[in-house]
Amino acid sequence: MLEKEEIKFEKTVIVGIITQNQSEEKLTEYLDELEFLTFTAGGEVIKRFSQKMEKPNPKTFLGTGKMDEIHHFIKENDISTVIFDDELSPAQQKNITKIFGECKVLDRTNLILDIFAQRAQTSYARTQVELAQCQYLLPRLSGMWTHLERQRGGIGMRGPGETEIETDRRIVRDRIALLKDKIKTIDKQMSVQRSNRGALVRVALVGYTNVGKSTLMNTISKSEVFVENKLFATLDTTVRKVVIKNLPFLLSDTVGFIRKLPTQLVESFKSTLDEVREADLLLHVVDISHPDFEDHIASVNQILQDIESIDKPTIMVFNKIDAYKPLVIDEDDLMTERTSKHYSLEEWKATWMSNVGEKNALFISATNKENFEEFREKVYEAVREIHITRFPYNNFLYPDYKENHSEEKE
Repeated sequence: MLEKEEIKFEKTVIVGIITQNQSEEKLTEYLDELEFLTFTAGGEVIKRFSQKMEKPNPKTFLGTGKMDEIHHFIKENDISTVIFDDELSPAQQKNITKIFGECKVLDRTNLILDIFAQRAQTSYARTQVELAQCQYLLPRLSGMWTHLERQRGGIGMRGPGETEIETDRRIVRDRIALLKDKIKTIDKQMSVQRSNRGALVRVALVGYTNVGKSTLMNTISKSEVFVENKLFATLDTTVRKVVIKNLPFLLSDTVGFIRKLPTQLVESFKSTLDEVREADLLLHVVDISHPDFEDHIASVNQILQDIESIDKPTIMVFNKIDAYKPLVIDEDDLMTERTSKHYSLEEWKATWMSNVGEKNALFISATNKENFEEFREKVYEAVREIHITRFPYNNFLYPDYKENHSEEKE
């Protein structure tokens, strides 16, 4: 079962590879994110290791020399955890664990699952996370037995099997079946809840993790949704009724997306993503102050494509404009080529308003409420447009609509 425990910072090293499909610059971005994930899980990254390879070694992911170098560093510095940026196969994880001995060996998927295990607050979220963990654990079970005997607790060890070392595949399969049945039951209940919300327009906040969706939710709805500068602070979908001017609608805050999101989580969090599927309007929140925000947009769009929600009406909300700082080229620097990372905020505005249309792009700061009235106005107009098609003669909500409508007739 998932257990809450006091988080202690663990000495950790992180590992990635440079390949034909993943440049050194791209690896640095991924390892930056992996370091933030490690911090969120309760670890402290002492060192990064990388190796240039055509493709990962099928037995140990890295080459023999690099494995020896990491093993030596682990022993010299009393490292407790090694985290690989890519998903390891069961065979790779087993072989690497044999080489590193007492040191825990995790991959990016295991780390994300562990963070979800920490963050899950409701029974439903805990059930979803446990299902994903069981599905991840099943093919790795035989290789993890001795590993779990040696190491208990900490990053990657909060999942099923932590206290039941003798768990075998049959028991895990039974548990998966039980959890799936439980999720089906809750799915039905949540479906009924959604249908009971009536015909109000539904708006969903979507975006990469840690872009400020929950802060925006609090500011719009004047509610207290949990906010923290860590990844995946929000797992449980929060739905609030919001009124802008005279127009009510439902606003939901959903789980943040991330690059290389484990497929087990996409599957087990199907119901949470149903809030996105059933939304009438998406507010795609972007942290414009992050240097890789364009990659984040592409990752979110890919997941929206996977859940068949990419074609929904969408407003791009570029948040954290107060923290945006473009790269600067010195006047005497004639070698550095100017890229999009040197764009001013005004240049980004012109670019995105040209890309998605002026009414579909907003630049705000949810924390400082900068440009917030413009944000409220655009959301109001978008919701009103949907509402009018659903309730063409709802004069109670639109006292001005009747007058405009009658003028058109005349």
